Amino acid sequence: MKLMYIIVRQDNEADVVDALINKGFRITKLATSGGFLRKGNTTLFSCLEDKDVDTAIEIIKNECGHTQKIQVDMPINLPSTAINYTTLPTTIEVGGATIIVTDVYKFERF
Repeated sequence: MKLMYIIVRQDNEADVVDALINKGFRITKLATSGGFLRKGNTTLFSCLEDKDVDTAIEIIKNECGHTQKIQVDMPINLPSTAINYTTLPTTIEVGGATIIVTDVYKFERF
């Protein structure tokens, strides 16, 4: 048995949850925030059989596997000036999912 942690952008949450539930997976979700962009994320938890891990990952890839580039202002330190920091426009990729799979010692459902 495995515990899968799935972190997705809020934009993808509904599609991922619906697709996993439609395939019979049980999902618990938490609203979370990303540390880098400080944007809303959703962290999903699913306890599943070992044989179902690859299927779940494929479903997640199909629903949020694309990324897009966005423009953000990144803080940088400028020690040689009176200003402690400034921002520079930077392009980064967002999207996709972060998936962590761990072994489960014990699982019970009441």
